Amino acid sequence: MGVLGGTFDPPHYGHLVLAETARVQLQLDCVLFAPAGQPPLKPANPVAPVEHRLAMLEAAIAGNPHFEISTVDLDRPGPQYTVDTLEELSGQHPGADLYLLIGGDNLAGLLAWHDPAGIVRRAVLAVLRRPGWEADLTALEGIIPGLGERLVWLEGPTLDIQSVQLRRRASQGLTLRYLVPPAVEAYVEEQGLYPTKELQE
Repeated sequence: MGVLGGTFDPPHYGHLVLAETARVQLQLDCVLFAPAGQPPLKPANPVAPVEHRLAMLEAAIAGNPHFEISTVDLDRPGPQYTVDTLEELSGQHPGADLYLLIGGDNLAGLLAWHDPAGIVRRAVLAVLRRPGWEADLTALEGIIPGLGERLVWLEGPTLDIQSVQLRRRASQGLTLRYLVPPAVEAYVEEQGLYPTKELQE
């Protein structure tokens, strides 16, 4: 079972390609998309309301029977840490082998996550390389015992798309076509998400 976390604000083709690449390569029964409430590593960045992010995510994964949404993070109060998410999902799906799907940039910054060793104990890291990001595996393995045996590289197309870039484009009136699924693009336009004032820092 794959687990893909994030704010999904908005969900884009990079998320979907990562999920499908992992599903096919690792022969996963399903991939759970687990939207976060307020991620601990992004406290200063406001996110769209939960109902909008869930609606966009539902629209994004529609038509793929192997993709599902888990609200495990949204149902839990306080900061949502990945290690706690994996622990709860393990309880909900006893016997399932969990694969945490991440990009190469996430691997490079793994030490900034809460309890990275606990994450590696609970799930195999399935990593899709991202242009411009290279992790120092030797250094990481020196701090996180067993990381090398709990990591698999995904071979697939890498789309350099970031949600913050999409929010900025939307705030400037630029198109999101070919960056997000059509249903997500339509939802952003219909709901008037990402006005300029929300992106001012």
